[in-house]
Amino acid sequence: MPSLPGAPRVRWPAAISPRAANRIRVAAVLGVLGPGLVSGFADNDAGGITTYSLAGAQFGYELLWVLLASQIVLFFTQEVGARLGLATGQGLTGLARERFGVRWAAFLTITMLVANLGSTVAEFAGTSAALGLFGVPTPVSAVLAAAVVILLLTRGSFSRVQYLFVAVGIGVSLAYLASALIARPDWGHAARALVIPGGSFSAAYWVAVVGTVGTTGQAFIQSYVADKRLGPEDLVPERFDVGLGALLTNLIAGFIVVACAATLWSAGDHAIPDAAAAARALAPLAGSGAMVLFAVGLLAASFLGLGVVPLTSAYSACEAFGWENGVDRRLREAPAFYALLAFFVVFAALFVLIPGLPLIQVMFLAQVLNALLLPFVLVFVMLLSADRRIMGPLASGPILLTIGWLGTGLLVALSLMLIWTSVLA
Repeated sequence: MPSLPGAPRVRWPAAISPRAANRIRVAAVLGVLGPGLVSGFADNDAGGITTYSLAGAQFGYELLWVLLASQIVLFFTQEVGARLGLATGQGLTGLARERFGVRWAAFLTITMLVANLGSTVAEFAGTSAALGLFGVPTPVSAVLAAAVVILLLTRGSFSRVQYLFVAVGIGVSLAYLASALIARPDWGHAARALVIPGGSFSAAYWVAVVGTVGTTGQAFIQSYVADKRLGPEDLVPERFDVGLGALLTNLIAGFIVVACAATLWSAGDHAIPDAAAAARALAPLAGSGAMVLFAVGLLAASFLGLGVVPLTSAYSACEAFGWENGVDRRLREAPAFYALLAFFVVFAALFVLIPGLPLIQVMFLAQVLNALLLPFVLVFVMLLSADRRIMGPLASGPILLTIGWLGTGLLVALSLMLIWTSVLA
């Protein structure tokens, strides 16, 4: 075929060896990896770990079926969020502003900020609880955590922040895998509970169910994909990234539930107040190594959440009002973004220092609040993903829309079940 006038001549190699082709494919996938993995790892933050610890101690293996169900929902909802970012190069609230107007975008932004603020407080509570096991006072841990996170997000480049997030997530995964193996659980019982729902189905049970599902986040992945400047051509490797992140998310959650079920629940110690207490209780039951691993995992997960949740809040607020944002931009290029980032971190750090504040209730209720608000966010996501005017060929088809709406309906049903059992019943 003749070249276009003025087009540069490109000499293509006559043939590419299979080994070279494989290297190109691997490099392409590695270049895209990040949004799905980090989003998945961040779902298992301090509030999530506390929820899984309480679930394992109080109900044993019986809530593992929730993790399998949320695995399916998590993959498809995160995949939709990634496709929105790939197709448009914009975050969720920015798209909502263009498609539905400022009022609906403001409603969506406020919804996410309320949930994220509770989650940020929960991350500081988790940091305080983990460092408290090593004798560090709460005020010191709060100041230290706030300083580290602000310096990381304001001074680090996008690639450095991404690699650090992934490394921390891998470390958390290994810590909880090791703690589960040390606990020597009943794997047969765990396998049955994974596919057969069981339990008392009491109000406390449904609170635990909703709290477990509430660890599923949504908006971060879309902003992350947009900030990384990925495009429609990256759809296949990004789906792999999302699938891997969803799988690791629920594996970590399963390890935590199994570790606490095999030790605390089996020993009849069902009334632990928090994840730090779970770590302390593991020592006489599974050895000091399990306690240290559990505590280190909680600390690492809390720091990861402290990086991701305020970042998501700053992204969402800036996108809703059309302000410049992104960790690759300098302070003078995106002053509102960095000011909001600092505000969310500092406010949560000061809030956690309130004398007598029931931090554990804050951590757990933050997860429940996330679950109750998540259906509102998913409605916007599903409506946007079906709009071919903004999505083009990446718009959701009938199968993906059906699965997405079913997942949204399931979360609504769980929320209604929680309200019924807790208030009306």
